[in-house]
Amino acid sequence: MDSVEQQKIDMDAVEQARESEFLTLSLPPLAEDDPFFAGKKRLLNARELKFKFLVPLHSSAEEVLQIADQMVQTARILCMNEKELYFAGDDDIGPFSPRNEIESLNLILVIISSSISNVKDKAVEVLQLLRDTTIAMVKSVGDSNIHKMIATKFSTDSEELLLKWGKDHGVRTKLKIAYFEEAGRGAVASEDMSIGDIALEIPVSLIISEDLVYNSDMFDVLKNLDGITSDTMLLLWSMRERFNPNSKFKIYFDTLPEKFNTGLSFGVESLTVLEGTLLLEELLQSKEHIRKQFDALFPALCDNYPNIFQQELYSWDKFLWACELWYSNSMKVVFADGKLRTCLVPVAGFLNHSLCPHILHYGRVDPASKSLKFPVSRPCEAGDQCCLSYGSFPASHLIMFYGFLPEGDNPYDVIPLDFDAPEAEDGGNQPPIGENVSATHMVRGTWLSKVDEAHAYGLPPRLLAHLRALLKADCAGLRPRTPEDGIDKDVERNVLEMILSIFEPMLEGICDSDNFDRNNSSWDVKLSLDYKDLQRRIISSTVTACNCGLQMLEDM
Repeated sequence: MDSVEQQKIDMDAVEQARESEFLTLSLPPLAEDDPFFAGKKRLLNARELKFKFLVPLHSSAEEVLQIADQMVQTARILCMNEKELYFAGDDDIGPFSPRNEIESLNLILVIISSSISNVKDKAVEVLQLLRDTTIAMVKSVGDSNIHKMIATKFSTDSEELLLKWGKDHGVRTKLKIAYFEEAGRGAVASEDMSIGDIALEIPVSLIISEDLVYNSDMFDVLKNLDGITSDTMLLLWSMRERFNPNSKFKIYFDTLPEKFNTGLSFGVESLTVLEGTLLLEELLQSKEHIRKQFDALFPALCDNYPNIFQQELYSWDKFLWACELWYSNSMKVVFADGKLRTCLVPVAGFLNHSLCPHILHYGRVDPASKSLKFPVSRPCEAGDQCCLSYGSFPASHLIMFYGFLPEGDNPYDVIPLDFDAPEAEDGGNQPPIGENVSATHMVRGTWLSKVDEAHAYGLPPRLLAHLRALLKADCAGLRPRTPEDGIDKDVERNVLEMILSIFEPMLEGICDSDNFDRNNSSWDVKLSLDYKDLQRRIISSTVTACNCGLQMLEDM
C-alpha cells in the first residue's frame, strides 16, 4: 500500500471518528418547485443559513439551544407563505407569524422523531433535549398568543345528536361542542391533547363531496349546462338536501344555522359604514356575482325541471344561504385518488379559526384509514377551545365569507398597492422583489414591523426598494448621496411623499366611527365599524411613519 492510499485511509478514519462524536440532523432542502423559491433562496443566502446541522453528542443545554435556534431560522423560511416572505427584511430572523412559527417547530419535531428511532445511548439523550426544547418553544407560542374565550354553555340536543350520529358512523373525536359569546359555536377539547394527537377523525363516507351530485338525479340535468362547475352543482344539491327528510345528512343540516351572518348578508346601513374602504367594493362585487349566478339558473331550472328543482326550495334567500354555507363551512380536501375537491365535513365545521391555531394540516385523506384526520400542532388542554387555521386571510376576506374579525394582530391584514414596474438601468439595480419582478406591493400596520434597517421607517423593504428604483431617475443630476449615511436624500424624500400621496387621501376618506352607537347597533354594523377602525389604524400608522421619516431626513 503506498503512502497516498494510507493517507486517505487515515483521513477517512479521522472523519469517521469525528462523525461518531456528532449527530447529523437535516431539514428538507428548499424545493425548486416552491412558488417562492427565489425569494426564500435570497433570504437563506443573506443569512447564511443551512439545512444540515452537526449536533455534538456531548452538548450542553446552551449548545442545544443555539442549534435549535439555527434550525428554527431555516425552518421559518421554508414554511413562509407569500405575505410573510414579502414583509421579511434581510435582517429579520422572525418569528414571522404564529402560524409560521408553529409549522416551523413541527417540521423540526418531525425530523427529530424520525431520527430518534435510529440512534442510541448519548444520541438519544441529545435528541430528547432538542425535542423538549422545541416543544417548549411551541408552548411558548401558544402562551404568548392566548385570547381565551369562556364557554357560555355546551352543546344542545341537536349538536349531541350530530356527535352521536357521527360516532355511530365512524367519527372519532376528542372534542365537544360549546357556545361562546364572542364566536358562537366552537369545539372544546374534552381531554388534554399533545402535539400529534388526533383531535378529530372523519371517515370519507361522511364527507359531502361532488360524488353525491354525480350519483343524484340532478346530474343528468346539470351536466348539460354550459359553464357550470362541480362547486355550483354541490350548492344546488345542498339546497334540496337541506329539506330532504330522508337524507343521510339530515341531522347535519338540522344543526346548521338559519342565518350565517357573513358579509354577504350585510344590510344597507353596514355597507354605508364601509364607505371609503376596499371591503365595500369587494362586497358589492361579490353580491353582484352571486345575484348574476342565481339569475342565470332561476327560474329557468324550476320552469324546465319542476320535479327536480321545486320552486319553493330555490328562492333567492335560500340560494344566498347555500352560498354562505359553502363559503364559510367548506374545506378543500385531497382524496386518496389525488383529486382536490371542495367538501362539507360534518362536525369539523364547528372548529373556529385562530391566528395561532392548534390544527394546521387537515386537508388530505389518509389512504390507510380512509379518513380525514385533524392532528394538533400545539398542545390543547381539556376545556380549552380547539381552533384550526382557515388560511392566511386578511380581515376583509374573513368578514366577507365567514363573518368575523379574529382576535389579535393579524399579520395578513394588508392594503394592496399597484405601481408601474421599474426598468433596470443597464440590467442592474432592480429592486430585490424576490420570487419575481412584480409591481404589486402592500403595506400593513407598521407596529408589526421588526425590520431594523436604517431608513426602513417600519415600511416594507420591498416596497421601499421598488419605489427607490422607480424614482431614482427623477432625481438624476440632483445632489449626490449623503456620504455619512449612504442614502440619496432626494430619492428618499420623494419615496415617502409618494406613499403619503396615496395614504393621506385614504385617511381622509374614512370618516370617524365615533358618531355611531355601537351598543345598540346591529351585528353587521358593529362588524363594519370594527373593520373600519382597523383600516384607519393601519393607514394612520403608515402616514405617521412617512411623516417621521421626512422629519428625520430634515434633521440629518
